[in-house]
Amino acid sequence: MFLKISNTIAGELRAVTGLPDVGLVEGGEHADLASTVAFSLAKTRKQNPAQISAELAATLSSRPELASVKVAAKGPYINFILGPGYIEETLREAVRPGYGSVPVRPGRVVLEHTSANPNGPLHVGHIRNTIIGDTLARCLKKAGHRVEVQYYVNDMGRQIAIVSWGFSHLGISRNEGEKGDHHVARVYIAANREIKSDPSIVEEIDSLMQDVESGDPAVSASFRSAVSQCLDGFKVTLERLGAYHDRFVWESDFIRNGDTERVLDGIKRLDECHTDGRMWLDLSEFGFEKEYVLRRSDGTSVYAARDLAYHIWKGRNFDRMIDVLGADHKLIGAQLIATLKLQGEKYPEIVYFEFVSLPEGSMSTRAGKFVSADQLLDEVTAKAFEEVTVRRPELDVDKRNAIARSVALAAIRYDIVKISPEKSTVFDWKEALDFERQSGPYIQYAYARACSILEKAGEFEEAYTLERESEIALAKHLAKFPYTIEMVVKELKPHLLAIYARELADLFNSFYHFEPVLKSEGLTRKSRLTLVKATQNTLGEALESLGIDAPRTM
Repeated sequence: MFLKISNTIAGELRAVTGLPDVGLVEGGEHADLASTVAFSLAKTRKQNPAQISAELAATLSSRPELASVKVAAKGPYINFILGPGYIEETLREAVRPGYGSVPVRPGRVVLEHTSANPNGPLHVGHIRNTIIGDTLARCLKKAGHRVEVQYYVNDMGRQIAIVSWGFSHLGISRNEGEKGDHHVARVYIAANREIKSDPSIVEEIDSLMQDVESGDPAVSASFRSAVSQCLDGFKVTLERLGAYHDRFVWESDFIRNGDTERVLDGIKRLDECHTDGRMWLDLSEFGFEKEYVLRRSDGTSVYAARDLAYHIWKGRNFDRMIDVLGADHKLIGAQLIATLKLQGEKYPEIVYFEFVSLPEGSMSTRAGKFVSADQLLDEVTAKAFEEVTVRRPELDVDKRNAIARSVALAAIRYDIVKISPEKSTVFDWKEALDFERQSGPYIQYAYARACSILEKAGEFEEAYTLERESEIALAKHLAKFPYTIEMVVKELKPHLLAIYARELADLFNSFYHFEPVLKSEGLTRKSRLTLVKATQNTLGEALESLGIDAPRTM
């Protein structure tokens, strides 16, 4: 509803001013929306902005499309205050299943996320990629986009060659019950120790990389086997995180189908292309001093060449491309985009994120210094079980375990997604599991409280008359849910939804604290129950879009 009325007001402002940008923003404490357009008009009209805003407010007040909106000038600003009709329409929409969803839009979106190297388990540093990407995918689908979520599998890099060498030479067997990705990590760590003690092994690694690119059947099978074992472990972890991929795209396929060679042949014709044994691009016109190498002197292509082939394939099969990458990929991502522009190809929108860490510090798979996502999930679930047991000792163990798993996932996903991607963060399980703080479980608890109220109330007739300040503030925030989803999709900032959900839980708790619901009577009781139902439904939709369970009891 907020999105709808915002568009209506913006349209009316454009109609009466003739300007495309009417400076419409949220109004803060004084109004629901406000416009700064008088400042822009003052430059051309040579008038005081306050005079212009007064004239525009008078004109807008007579527009039939704004009949339910109070329009008033406040100095140079035009304020818009939304009335009872807006509240009623909001509640009618917010109680409907699927609130915030829009019909399917034309076009297809491909979103790539996680894509961690398959040389060990996903660790805490990886899962911010997963959670940002999965939340974006959920919001895109909520906003009506047809989305395919992809994982780009690096099965040709040096790290995989090291893993393959380790499997062939070290005889490290898989332990009973050990996940495949954890087994691969042990092999990779041990192989790196061997290379450190005997640098001549590097020549064997280089030979393996040449063999896999030339299509040697035995070497290719060895690489594929190791990577597949690791991916099987990844998929278990991803499922525990509530994240899913529609397709796993293998890097080596772009060598075998000839796409990489075709891309390199096309690049050879560019003026910016140079060969001196190697093949590289001069991207200085884009501000890059470093050579962008695409082929080594031994004739093998580098990761960047296969990545170009992958992105050209995506660009020709999808209308919008989105990549989620760590901040350490900024240079690589910028060079990729520059090269795609030179080729006249579509290029991706890239969401860069800073890394999440634990209080213990940074992590390295090569050195064996990391906390796996599996370990984190296990530890937070155990802590959540303790908390649930304290709060609900009367529940049987199975029920407490189910709630603990739900709460742990909420704690992890929310704590990671609530921070803007460009900011680094440290995951602290104590804060993340705090039911009283602004955490994932805190939002779940607000949802469960709304469910409890509705269950106690039984059947009731919906009504839409709200008078108290806390009621109106809550209803107006409900109206912003579809707008928030739209902003997440437009700006690719999933933390906006996390902030919205927390604010909704805050407003609901404030309303519940100050206004009796079940003990009220008549129209007031029916209207407040309708408000609770709308809040419960909207919280549920928000939690689902965040990839968090919405438990009816906690």
